[in-house]
Amino acid sequence: MKIKEIKIYRVKPRWIFIKISTDEGVEGWGEMISGTKTETVVAGAEEMGQYLIGKNPFAIESLWQELYKTFFRGGPINTTVVSGIEMALWDIKGKFCNMPIYELLGGRARDRIKVYSWIGGDRPDDVVKEALDRKNRGFDAVKMNATEELHYIDSYAKIQAVVDRVASIRDALGEDFGIGVDFHGRVHKPMAKVLAKALDSYKLMFLEEVVLPENEEAFEEVAKHTSTPLATGERLCTRWQYKNIFKQGVIDIIQPDVALAGGILETRKIIATAESFDMAAAPHAPYGPIALAATLQIDACSPNVFIQEQSLGIHYNKGFDLLDFVKNKEIFQYQNGFVNLPDKPGLGLEIDEELVKKVSEEGLVWKNPKWKNYDGTQAEW
Repeated sequence: MKIKEIKIYRVKPRWIFIKISTDEGVEGWGEMISGTKTETVVAGAEEMGQYLIGKNPFAIESLWQELYKTFFRGGPINTTVVSGIEMALWDIKGKFCNMPIYELLGGRARDRIKVYSWIGGDRPDDVVKEALDRKNRGFDAVKMNATEELHYIDSYAKIQAVVDRVASIRDALGEDFGIGVDFHGRVHKPMAKVLAKALDSYKLMFLEEVVLPENEEAFEEVAKHTSTPLATGERLCTRWQYKNIFKQGVIDIIQPDVALAGGILETRKIIATAESFDMAAAPHAPYGPIALAATLQIDACSPNVFIQEQSLGIHYNKGFDLLDFVKNKEIFQYQNGFVNLPDKPGLGLEIDEELVKKVSEEGLVWKNPKWKNYDGTQAEW
């Protein structure tokens, strides 16, 4: 079997799909992250994709090494392209072998996967109403952004507003309801310490990205002010960027994104390493259906994954949602806060390619918001 063709689709609201076809008719799908550089990612995928023509799609590790290990390597653009290609290769291999991908990675380690739901939007609002809605749908855990923009040193009124939002959910839904709070890298170290300490009594599931990953040395300082588990990892590429996190030993939960970390096997390696450091995993997956399907394959064979992010109804999904491009919608049907293990070959997805083509013709321009602090300086989104 040889790789014959590569197709790239720009898909609203903010997804990039890649389809790899073979000379024997077996096709595989992958997903890349658009971020704010859609055309750059697409160009990179087209360039790297040409290298694959005529290659054996089953040689996944060899092809990954060849694509990744260039002189200028790493970074989100290069690695999301490698990730999307790698996903599609696994999809081909699983379909050819007539089994889910996790069966090729050691087999299942669990019976089902716990999931949580997003609430509150970019600037968190109506969180109690939304949390109650998710509970009524069967979820027993949610995640929300902590705060709007914060300067290096900022108002304690903003800290109190975060505490009040968290307290309102805890009061309405009780102590057994899981609440994850995402600092989203918006909070600098001085206020991160204050905010983490202020939230400590609310028995949260985790605090996510309490500082930006480039400020990883501050994780230890923030951890001194809270007993809540700390989580990070969504912006890190490949196992090499996790080395300091593992050595530091402060982070409790890693959150690799299969569409950025290097693909299915690379993410599995990262999560397996975390297990050896007695760390949990809650993979990042707020994007499209292909990335989520790939993540579920990893979850199925990774015992230290305790909960899974998913993007159904997330505030970014404007115009189209997770299920719109999927024919077998049962793959993402959640029951009592859990999703079943995928059981179809490969990624387990049946993609509606005609709709993908139609929407792709409209183009894709997605940009994350640009925020300013009260004095006009650039704020983190």
